[in-house]
Amino acid sequence: MLPLGGPGLARSLAATPPDTVVTAARVAWLPRERDGERRVHWSDVLSQVNPRRPPVFWQTRIMRREPDRARMVVAEPATVAALRERWGGTGSFADFVSRQARLALDRSERALLGHRYKVPKDVIEAIEDSPEFRAEIVTLATRLELTEPEATGRARVALDGLVACMSPIAVDLLSGVLRPLHARAWDVQADTAGLDRLRELNRRHALVFLPSHRSYADPLLLADVLAEHDFPRNHVLSGDNLRIWPIGPLARRAGIVFIRRSFGDDEIYKLALREYLGYLLSKRFSLEWYMEGGRSRTGKLRPPRYGLLAYVAGAVVRGRADDAYLVPVAITYDQLREVSAMAAEQGGVAKKAEGLGWLASYAKGQLARIGTVHVRFAEPLSLREAMEPGGGDGNPDAWRLALQKVAFEVAVRINRVTPVTATALVTLALLGVRDRALTLGQVRRVLEPLSAYLAERELPHSGEALRANAGVRRVLGALAQQNVVTVYTGGEEPVYAIERGQHLVAAFYRNSAIHHFVDRAVAELVLLSEPADRWDEAMRLRDQLKFEFFFPDKASYRADLCAELDRLDPRWETVADGRAVLERSELLVANRVLRSFLDAQLVVAERLTARPPRHPIMEKEFLDECGGVGQQMLLQGRLHGPESLSRELFSSAMKLAANLDLIDPGREELARSRRAFAARLRDVVSRLIMIEEIDAASRREAAGVAP
Repeated sequence: MLPLGGPGLARSLAATPPDTVVTAARVAWLPRERDGERRVHWSDVLSQVNPRRPPVFWQTRIMRREPDRARMVVAEPATVAALRERWGGTGSFADFVSRQARLALDRSERALLGHRYKVPKDVIEAIEDSPEFRAEIVTLATRLELTEPEATGRARVALDGLVACMSPIAVDLLSGVLRPLHARAWDVQADTAGLDRLRELNRRHALVFLPSHRSYADPLLLADVLAEHDFPRNHVLSGDNLRIWPIGPLARRAGIVFIRRSFGDDEIYKLALREYLGYLLSKRFSLEWYMEGGRSRTGKLRPPRYGLLAYVAGAVVRGRADDAYLVPVAITYDQLREVSAMAAEQGGVAKKAEGLGWLASYAKGQLARIGTVHVRFAEPLSLREAMEPGGGDGNPDAWRLALQKVAFEVAVRINRVTPVTATALVTLALLGVRDRALTLGQVRRVLEPLSAYLAERELPHSGEALRANAGVRRVLGALAQQNVVTVYTGGEEPVYAIERGQHLVAAFYRNSAIHHFVDRAVAELVLLSEPADRWDEAMRLRDQLKFEFFFPDKASYRADLCAELDRLDPRWETVADGRAVLERSELLVANRVLRSFLDAQLVVAERLTARPPRHPIMEKEFLDECGGVGQQMLLQGRLHGPESLSRELFSSAMKLAANLDLIDPGREELARSRRAFAARLRDVVSRLIMIEEIDAASRREAAGVAP
């Protein structure tokens, strides 16, 4: 019987026959049970006694008063020969055995504590002892003209800054500190039907959770949902701008991995990050990050960033892990207090830096309940299978294309399970009528065909809450309480409209759902083109909107669009009068869904046309110009509503223009191309206006109002 570490273990192992069986044992001390759970509380910390590792005096007292808190744990045994076979030959054999014993004890202890307390141990030592890491260090030292000890020392510093030294106590304490940031604000509705399958996958492979990102509360909510179902704590990859004292040190010990926002050409830092992520994946520790790179300012998914995905895919392709399963997660809020600040940023207001004061202000705003948050898990995606078609042949272009397809598929799956909330439907109704106010009955007349369409397609939605006047009135009242909707009660009956200056906030809620209606909107626009040109027009619209929405591959897009056109008229391919088809339809959505995005593109196109082709374009200055001229166009009635005046939408429109080679300086042919781009947008917007007129006439007819 020997201590788990120390010289005695080394001497004994050296003199022990190979067939000697070695096992490890410890006493596991459980926290006191409170409300049916055994978690560490801040009161335990204030008592200066670690309930999981109490001092001898407290152990005696616990055994006398609460014996159920002490449990003997015995690890799985192994022979000395088997341990030597698993040892890589690097470093001390006794240290290796000690590390393996602790890991085995931790596994046995999790049967008592729960799998959510699975944490890595001795990570830096394990990475430094790996032959792969040592070989990389030698290669890198040669390339950077450093000595091997210098390269190793710098890598150690980088690892020290990266590695999250997780502890079960910190996991409990961080949850306790941060739970008030979301527990009072929302009821959580989690679709947990697929979690059993994810748990089974996690027995063989690491999971990589990739949620949509709309709030600072996203990782807190997801952590609580997973902990409730006994999933191991995710390693959450975060920018170091959120390493806020005093939460930062605790967060790092609870699994938050703070990564430098920019590390440019620092090859040693890249190596440390690559090896750390590879190690976590190889040990089946789950990762989590937000591919959009920041919270959505518009409410819909932002274009993904590929940096971290490339590191994880590289670890799988190089064999550091057999596979990793990407888990797309949709987190959708009925209402969100952060939206007002994000809307202000869309108008050009500088983003406030995160800090202790910011955190206190944020926490204060989360004390009152504002609705429900929906957490849904999409079908997981095997990273190895997704990368195999072109990601493993060493071709950089094929590698980038494979990464883009993987990220794109994650976004498509997130959108597929994102529910259409009642708030999204109501704001979709109100934003579609400019600044006119609607009665409760008029709002319902817009909502009913939308809900029927969602039900027909079996899409996830909360339309049931809007079937009665009381439900619609409740949603409108909640939006009015947050100053998004204004209510006028001085006439015959109350009327509702978007509050002045709140159109971007309302658009945020609307945009969380409009991806479910995009195919329908495109189909309506396609019907207003000539029959012989309809498929070509469908592809042109796909290209025009590809920086705003995630379309499937062309074959799937064609099939989905064909289904929508069939809903409008089975004879759509040959019918000459597309307008007549739309006039017979009970549901028209194109103007409500696409107008703000195409209006923003029109503003950018008009400003490009006004620029001499040889003059370079500076992005910030150009976006400011678009904001100013866009405001004038809005006042003149050339734009539908203020939700078009978004820097993020202007920026996406610039990406489209750059993709069409309309940004960089050029000759006179560039001016002609810019004019053609603007003319194309004016034509599409004119068709949207026509659809709006048809829809307005249909609503007046349904209400018995003369045109």
